[in-house]
Amino acid sequence: MSRDTVLKERWELLVGRLSAKFSDGDLLELDAIIYLVGIQELGQYHKKYKKDEKVNLMHIAICRLLEPYGYYEFDFFDADGWPHYKIKEELPALKAGEQSVLMKEAIVDYFMEKGFID
Repeated sequence: MSRDTVLKERWELLVGRLSAKFSDGDLLELDAIIYLVGIQELGQYHKKYKKDEKVNLMHIAICRLLEPYGYYEFDFFDADGWPHYKIKEELPALKAGEQSVLMKEAIVDYFMEKGFID
């Protein structure tokens, strides 16, 4: 089976499981899943977030998701418990479809690491 086929199957499995758990079955989009990763990484689950905090949660998620690829490195937690990352390597210029594939691959890897999917 090709790498793309495996990624597609794992992505669909992940979206199905997350959607069932967090959206009453409506399929979650990529941005919503990135947001969930941000909340997971912050660890402050039962809080209402302001718009700028939601953007920051997505930034945390992207940094964490791309850390294994060598683009970011965890730096420290601030006084409020928010993780901060530093850039190790600039992201390459990617087309929109390539960005989407990279993020889906990183998300699948993340949830496999967490044991949420196989």
